[in-house]
Amino acid sequence: MILGRRSVLPERVDPAFPAASATRLPRIGLVLGGARSGKSRYAEALIAGASARALYLATAEPRDEEMAERIRRHRARRGRSWETLEEPLALAESLRRESRAGRPILVDCLTLWLANLLQAGRALEREIDGLVAALPRLAGPVVFVANEVGLGIVPENALARDFRDHAGRLNQAVAACAERVVFVAAGLPLVLKETG
Repeated sequence: MILGRRSVLPERVDPAFPAASATRLPRIGLVLGGARSGKSRYAEALIAGASARALYLATAEPRDEEMAERIRRHRARRGRSWETLEEPLALAESLRRESRAGRPILVDCLTLWLANLLQAGRALEREIDGLVAALPRLAGPVVFVANEVGLGIVPENALARDFRDHAGRLNQAVAACAERVVFVAAGLPLVLKETG
């Protein structure tokens, strides 16, 4: 089993989404959007408004300078109330191990997790099924961030089409379990599902 790296960052508050803090945190939430849509900032504001302590379960790996810079910007935006655990592959196991009442978890993001699994040669359907099976048994709230990659043109190669299709199925499976699903476009959140 891969154990992730942890870090704690200095306090910083992002007032970009004040409405997010006024909403009850769902037991399972999903925040979808395109690249640079504001989905991560919205999810962070949602959790920050609900709890003084939270776990940021990061799936990204700094494999090049551009990704390292993206990770640095995300870290700089978060404050000391966030503990960070880097977990590129063993997401379901990490959620089961880390979930506890009173400490929400933000998973950012499912799409990078899926790409990591694909690159590692993992059985995607089994991994997705394992994640979905873990959700009802988690002790505390979790909010997932994911890219909605199926809104553009059909990719020209089979690998990209396969990835797009798996990402769509993953998003649907998590959305079916979620109490709240929010789509963020141009920094504006639109609630797609609200139950409970």
